[in-house]
Amino acid sequence: MDGRLKKSAPSINMAVFMDGNYMNMEKTTVSKFAELFGGEAALYKAPGRVNLIGEHTDYNGGFVLPGAIDKAIYLAIRPNGKSVCNVYSLKNDEMESFSPSEETLPRRQWARYLYGVCREMLKRGGRVEGFDAVVAGDVPLGAGLSSSAALCSATAFALNDIFENGFSLFDLALIGQATEHNYIGVKCGIMDQFASLFGRRGNIMRLNCKTLEHRYFPFDPESAGYSLVLLDTRVKHELANSAYNHRRASCENAAAAIRRRHPEVEYLSDADMMWLEEVRSGIPEEDFRRAEYVIGEMQRVLTFCDALEAGDYKLAGEMMYRTHDGLSRLYEVSCAELDYLVEAARNAGVTGSRMMGGGFGGCTVNLVDASLREEFVREASKGFEERFGHAPKVYDVVISDGAGKVPTPQIN
Repeated sequence: MDGRLKKSAPSINMAVFMDGNYMNMEKTTVSKFAELFGGEAALYKAPGRVNLIGEHTDYNGGFVLPGAIDKAIYLAIRPNGKSVCNVYSLKNDEMESFSPSEETLPRRQWARYLYGVCREMLKRGGRVEGFDAVVAGDVPLGAGLSSSAALCSATAFALNDIFENGFSLFDLALIGQATEHNYIGVKCGIMDQFASLFGRRGNIMRLNCKTLEHRYFPFDPESAGYSLVLLDTRVKHELANSAYNHRRASCENAAAAIRRRHPEVEYLSDADMMWLEEVRSGIPEEDFRRAEYVIGEMQRVLTFCDALEAGDYKLAGEMMYRTHDGLSRLYEVSCAELDYLVEAARNAGVTGSRMMGGGFGGCTVNLVDASLREEFVREASKGFEERFGHAPKVYDVVISDGAGKVPTPQIN
């Protein structure tokens, strides 16, 4: 891989999250720390993320439009004056110990995220010494909300702060990305870490995956009478990984054909539909359809951003539907479960809906008039269960701030 974004990487069962089982994750996390290690700890958190539009544009050098959400990974942490790190997973009720200076990976995979962040900081000249920590969170597991990136970001932010390393947020995003590459084996891009660290309440960010430049756009649907709701199909079809590689190859083939006529084209994001039409007869029809979707998606992202600046959520929602149509018909990465939920949204008058992520399962993201939210969720869930044998999970999310230190709550 070239280090750019890859959202369809194999999911990693980190098994450290609480899935919303506790009302107050902050108090729960520090209480467990006090029970295990005694005394107080500093508390940090980093959120999961949604990507509102800009799907499969990452590895094509295009735009994505993520935002941090109000579900996060929490880390209670305190230096212990030793050379060993003791980390407890609240979800698994497991303790893992490791030394940042040794090259032996922790036995448990969830601990490798923390270990990897330590190692990547040391590689960059940072200081990391022994610490005790408890990790927990309410980012739903397996829903495509980037819980692994949130754990890397929370750990990186905490270590940067308590050991006074002075790394920038961008440095921390790169550390998180390198952790996934080198210690987990997932060649992800930087979007998820970027959103978790740079998130801003009431805003989403347009990230240029080629230059890594970003710009914030206002997104506060609640104040305009809308809700942002995720419906999780709770399925992941096996096609996902092979399909990702096949579609990426199609995009690269189409870009190469255009490049022969227009040498300035490095990625499909540099091309337009006219240039694609010029090479239509020289590439497989399947490659043409994939490229047609990607080039169209570039424009939909820009239109979506213009709509947000104008406060036009209806136009933004229409772009979401068009994205799903392209993903389903041209890019062919949807599935019956996702298509059903999007069609249910259309029939219910939902403002915007589309599949989110690599495809073949996962969530739909829905921009819903708040007055329709309850009925839409009820009817869509009922119909989905009748057809597929199980109900989708429902998550309401609010666009929130990125990683940071949290005031330590008082424990009774």
